[in-house]
Amino acid sequence: MIETPSLVDQYCHGVLRTELGLGTFEAHLGRGEGPPAPGTTFFDTQTGFAVRRWCPPLLGLEPHCPPARYLARRRELGVVEAGRRLLRGSGITTYLVDTGLADDLTGPAELAAAAQGDAHEIVRLELLAEQVADTSGTVDSFLANLAESVHAAASCAVAFTSVAGVRHGLTLAPQPPGPGEVRGAAGRWLAGRQVGGALTDPVLLRHLLWIAIATGRPLQLRWGHLDHTDPVALAEFARATAGLGTNVVLLHGYPYHRHAAHLAGVFPHVYADLGPALSRTGARAAGLLAEFLELAPFGKLLFSTGAQGLPELHVVGARLFRQALGRVLGEWVADGAWSLGDAQRVAGMIASGTARRVYGLGAA
Repeated sequence: MIETPSLVDQYCHGVLRTELGLGTFEAHLGRGEGPPAPGTTFFDTQTGFAVRRWCPPLLGLEPHCPPARYLARRRELGVVEAGRRLLRGSGITTYLVDTGLADDLTGPAELAAAAQGDAHEIVRLELLAEQVADTSGTVDSFLANLAESVHAAASCAVAFTSVAGVRHGLTLAPQPPGPGEVRGAAGRWLAGRQVGGALTDPVLLRHLLWIAIATGRPLQLRWGHLDHTDPVALAEFARATAGLGTNVVLLHGYPYHRHAAHLAGVFPHVYADLGPALSRTGARAAGLLAEFLELAPFGKLLFSTGAQGLPELHVVGARLFRQALGRVLGEWVADGAWSLGDAQRVAGMIASGTARRVYGLGAA
């Protein structure tokens, strides 16, 4: 039996503070681009079945209870108490929290208190740039304030995260843009932008990445869901940032998880995780995790839930990870390919040890 130690969730979001009806709960359960198709439900997914398997016992119900009964119990306890029970039953002891979403989500301190654990902030670069733009009157003040704000954030955040790949794709040029190029892009963006407008300019997105690289804080990279998302396109950026002292973490590589693991194996400063893919594959999570373990050195792979909004997603991400890792490594031990001691050591790396090393969290 492989014992998985306490978990460091190296990328997640906070949870909603509001009571949820069936429709709102399902919307967060599905995490798609719309509601379920008429006559269907997001509970009839691998994620939905995983929620019904792992979460009801934490609220005093039997596993697999009907969704209506589960949500009624959730409302009976109240959003605060239900959230506490779920988070404290997840087995996660440390959360690294991306605070860059507009939803009314708990911040790191509030999440830590509810979970009786530790939490640290991950700063989203694009949101930081947009906030700076809202308070900067000229191109010069914007660029100066942007550099100052990123370096100030590096003093308190454990990492930066970027959604440049989501907003523009992975075809960004790998090298830092020149000063004239940056000034021109900033001028065009500020002139055409309204307060709160999103940053999508490829030159400024690149500029942000390189400011973050200069701080030495780990940089997490996300990309889009379907088109132009193969992380192999990041190979030149990985090559350009090698040897600079900054770790790059590839988030949520599914369905290109093998490619993300390959990059983590090729470049010493590149790491990878699976994020919410395990929750989405549910009962098939062990097969996905086995594929992820095929290519990269085991000390380059990290655990995260990528959970957002529902504490249930923290629970199923953690429970499925533990179950899948125990099954995969346990089979290798049973086959004689691995010793039990080595399996326990690798489980500890992926569950928490590597995250503690990469993000400078110290011992548990």
